[in-house]
Amino acid sequence: MKARVIHLITKLELGGAQQNTLYTVEHLDRERFSVALWSGDGGILNDDAQKIPGVDFTIVPELVREVSPKNDWAALWKLRRMLKAEAAKDLPVIVHTHSSKAGILGRLAAWLAGVPVIIHSYHGFGFNDFQKWPVKWAYIAAEWVTGKVTDEFIAVSRANLDRAVALGLAPADRVRLIRSGIAIGEFERREIDRAAKRRELGLDPDRPLALMVACLKPQKCPLDFVRVAEQVLRQAPAAQFAVAGDGELRPDMEAAIAAAGLTDQVKLLGWRRDVPELMWSADTLVLTSLWEGLPRVYPQSMAAGLPVVGTRVDGGPEAVVDGENGWLFEPRDVDGMAARIAELLNDPGRAREMGEKGHARVAEFDIDLMVRQQEELYEGALEKVKG
Repeated sequence: MKARVIHLITKLELGGAQQNTLYTVEHLDRERFSVALWSGDGGILNDDAQKIPGVDFTIVPELVREVSPKNDWAALWKLRRMLKAEAAKDLPVIVHTHSSKAGILGRLAAWLAGVPVIIHSYHGFGFNDFQKWPVKWAYIAAEWVTGKVTDEFIAVSRANLDRAVALGLAPADRVRLIRSGIAIGEFERREIDRAAKRRELGLDPDRPLALMVACLKPQKCPLDFVRVAEQVLRQAPAAQFAVAGDGELRPDMEAAIAAAGLTDQVKLLGWRRDVPELMWSADTLVLTSLWEGLPRVYPQSMAAGLPVVGTRVDGGPEAVVDGENGWLFEPRDVDGMAARIAELLNDPGRAREMGEKGHARVAEFDIDLMVRQQEELYEGALEKVKG
């Protein structure tokens, strides 16, 4: 029997969880699933969602990322009403939530509405070791409570899976590892005019390039990228740097770049839809995140044949093997990251060799495998409900 699958996410910004959710709702088998996507407003990917054929896209304005008792209460009861209406129809309903706020409110609303199958994906956690402990433990408590009404869990990395089980957020027998997938074919390196692409971006065609692809928000710690660039330039004076992404910390980054005298060496490119071409034009990929689930830019870089220098956060080591296809460091280890970036930019042969090794091990991150695994989980969850 066909089932109604409703994906719920806080905001469709240009990020890994959001892009994977869009890919999933677009590619779920329409013979077996009727598909809806509900999201808070203001996402750069809203237009993309509206254009996906066969997906009922609904904006829930009350669903906002910031903690807001008024909006959160309104969102909870609005989602409950919407889900009760869905549950009253002919098809069995599956609610699949993503991200912290939508995960908490969406699962509670689904439980209150009597939805038979509730699934949540951990794309990382809303809590982290850089929060004050009362805030961190409030988030953990919220995850613990909503975990009690969740039927199945997905973790995008082994690290997230293990942490969820260790904290009692998810039972070991109901959480499944499903990798955060990428469209490998879109990122596999192909020949382009690198010089022309760099000129288009305002970059020097002949100087080595370190690239970061990230939303400019606290999680990604983009100011560390500026500090890293300062250090690299002492060891590799010809280096240049670019950041693809935008967000709340852009003004702070612009100020830091100007204060360091790096306006000619560090370029902020804003949101970009040509990330594969950016990677093919770069010499190494950098990521300064404080926490992640499993950063998709790691396997994307692997597919593109690009070595990675990043932070050893959550599922990162499951993609990047130290000394093989890149190097990972503890968050905020600016000196360590800078030394390895300079080493790669000064030795393009070594960079190419490491990039090739990364490409050789990217297959497990295939995005179509991710969709098939979710379909299997949905059908298995429905079978459990039927008894």
